[in-house]
Parts: sequence; structure tokens; C-alpha cells
Amino acid sequence: MIRISAVSYTNTIPFIYGLQNDAIKKEIELSLDVPSICAQKLIDDKVDIGLIPVAAILELPEAHIVSDYCIGANGAVNSVFIFSNCPIKDVEYLQLDPQSRSSNNLALVLLKNYWKLNPELVPKAKEYSRSTHPKTAFVQIGDRTFGQVNKHSYVYDLAQVWKDFTGLEFIFAAWVSNKKLGEAFITRLNKALKMGLDSRLNIFENVEMRKDFDLVDYLMHKIDYQFNDSKREALNLFHQYIKML
Repeated sequence: MIRISAVSYTNTIPFIYGLQNDAIKKEIELSLDVPSICAQKLIDDKVDIGLIPVAAILELPEAHIVSDYCIGANGAVNSVFIFSNCPIKDVEYLQLDPQSRSSNNLALVLLKNYWKLNPELVPKAKEYSRSTHPKTAFVQIGDRTFGQVNKHSYVYDLAQVWKDFTGLEFIFAAWVSNKKLGEAFITRLNKALKMGLDSRLNIFENVEMRKDFDLVDYLMHKIDYQFNDSKREALNLFHQYIKML
């Protein structure tokens, strides 16, 4: 059995649908985790493949991107933010998201290279996302951000800021193995993931819609699932910036 860890966020629903409704389900052992745990499982060799935050690729002794699909965006993604109590130029404290690796690193890359700022980082804030300090901001990702945009004074979509900074798309998570896998299995994996993506309109029939967030627009348009040359270029550039932090 091939052990797979996938992110448990809404943006992964099409992938999960494909893996659970394709014949490949007989070949895999699937677990659902938050992004940081997906990465740690792959690093610790508790799984063979993970849909992992791309920043974690740098921590793997051996890493192979095994899919034509990913979690990415070309401009605003609507689920990866810095929320702030003040304009970004005035931020003194940045709380990091405990569930994230890539988005925390993306925030740091943009703060240093785009905004030219160096706030004090707070990795495990006791009052995470609730601080009333006027110069505090926080990184937040995933489903917890749904419906939150209008509740904060200052909002920065990090995929859009990356696009403004580099002109490139961004890739948040990729399907990565920590060992060489057979090409026949990789072909079957991609087939299952594509089936899930092609089934999105059917999936919506069984997903509870929200009044405060457009899930259809999010999964059909905001998340860009294709792993293409532009995203590979963005990934290489992002890794370069992380190494310079």
C-alpha cells in the first residue's frame, strides 16, 4: 500500500473525491491532516506521498514532485491572508499561523523583499488571531479564513501580493514523494486526481454552501490546480527567497 497524507481543507475536496472514488483507492492508505502535519509525516517517512506545503520540500533529503496537479493560484486565492489591525507598513508584530509552513514563509519573503519590513515574529501566540494590539497582524490560511475578510481592518491576500511582486503564479502545496515511485502508479495517481477535478460540479451537490463565502468560485476559479511551467518557476524562485531569509 502507498501511504498518502493530504490536506484536510476545502480546496483539497476534489483531490480527495478522486482518490476515494477511483480504483486507486485499493492501492493507497489515505490520511487527512493540516498542512504542517502532512509535511512532518513525509519528513518522518510515516507516509510515502504528501500534499505538502512547498516550503517543506527544502527539509526533505529526497523529494520528487509526482503530480501534474497542485494547490496554486494566479492572483488572489481568497484563503491565504495577512489580517492586520493597522496598515502593513506600520505592523510591529506578526503572528504566524500554527497550521502553515509555506504561507508563513511567503509572508516573510514578502515582508522582507516587497514591503521592506522586519516586524517581530510571534510563532505561537497565546491570543493568536485575537490580539487587540494596534500594531499586530497575523497570517491565516485555509477554511478558517472563509467569511473573515470583512471582519478585519486591513486585509492582504498573499497570492495576489506575490503576483504583484513577481508577476508569477504561486504554488502553495504539491504532491511530493520522499522516494522514487513507479511510473505506472504515478500515472494512475494523476488519473484519479484529474477525475476528482473533473467532478467538481457534481461535488458541489453534496457540499454545504456558505452565505459568507463563494465556494463555487473558490474551487472553480480561485484555486488553480494545474502544475505548469509558470508554477515551477515560481516554486524555484520562492525556494531561493526562503534560503535568503
